[in-house]
Amino acid sequence: MTRSTLSIPFFSAVTVNAGANLSAAVQQVLDSHWYVLGQQVQGFETEFARYIGVKHCVSVANGTDALELALRAAGVVSGDQVITVANAGFYSSTAIYALGAVPLYADIDEVALTLSPAALEQALVSRPAAVVVTHLYGHMANMPALTALCQRAGVPLIEDCAQSHGAVLAGRQAGSWGQLACFSFYPTKNLGAMGDGGAVTTDDAALAARLYTLRQYGWTEKYKVSTPGGRNSRLDEMQAAILRAKLPLLNIHNTQRRRIAARYNSAFTALPLQCPPSVGDDYVAHLYVLRTPQRDALRAFLLAQGIATDVHYPIADHQQPAYPDVRLACVLDVTQAACASVLSLPCYPGLTDANVDRVIQAVREFFTQGKGAAC
Repeated sequence: MTRSTLSIPFFSAVTVNAGANLSAAVQQVLDSHWYVLGQQVQGFETEFARYIGVKHCVSVANGTDALELALRAAGVVSGDQVITVANAGFYSSTAIYALGAVPLYADIDEVALTLSPAALEQALVSRPAAVVVTHLYGHMANMPALTALCQRAGVPLIEDCAQSHGAVLAGRQAGSWGQLACFSFYPTKNLGAMGDGGAVTTDDAALAARLYTLRQYGWTEKYKVSTPGGRNSRLDEMQAAILRAKLPLLNIHNTQRRRIAARYNSAFTALPLQCPPSVGDDYVAHLYVLRTPQRDALRAFLLAQGIATDVHYPIADHQQPAYPDVRLACVLDVTQAACASVLSLPCYPGLTDANVDRVIQAVREFFTQGKGAAC
């Protein structure tokens, strides 16, 4: 079945962007004739830092660059170990390997599927250079416990907030807990551009200054390279203007996502499924991910009904064929079970109540008419 024949797509940029005046934002940039590191970028950095509740936001070209440059700013060098999880799409692993460092994979919490504090405590014995904590699917990880462990060990904690724009735990936004926090503005994110984009947030002025040089060749002044490891990684004016237009809608969109997730959770209570554990402020429903050993059969059934789904993520990082020599802090039983059972349903602003009803009906039908076995 092709995308054009799907009656319920997995994501729709048309509905997500419907409430933002993007044409006016783009026209401002065209009228200014300034396309890189201008007033739109400065304005977005100021506004996004204020939204997150931190002092500094340094925009970059994409979320992976944000991770790589944050790790470099934190002092990670070739040969260092960096603790991360293996169920989050290889994005943190890509950044770690780009530095010549080595991922040290720790297992995840059985409910939230984010980094397990117990697993982190065990892994910290290896004296890593940094820890990357991913707020997966829009769920915030257990930041009070994880930050306490890292502070006690004297290890920098870097948040991967690519899927958690606007999530709040204990009164603090995702992106305000670690020494550094990384965001992606890929079009499908809760705050998405119309192309690639990323940012690093921090309260540390010295780290912010280092990031500003790293994103532009290592320059401390034009053509003077004073910081090694610099890149050409800049958010352009067009994307910054679009993000500024969409930022005021972020909380509204997150509320819409949570409402859809709550409807799914309520409808699936009696089914043999594991559903997201929370639809509170600490979850912004970037993805609505359920778990079932019948994952592949359910996915095929929904596709036959014209309902698109996706799997985030089917292959654990430590099982990727390009990197056969990996380091594990422990056996990754929970990680591997999650990768074999997760399935993402449509969940985005503008998804109609009627289409949510259709998804619910189709999932129920799969289990109640004998197409799916009990878990």
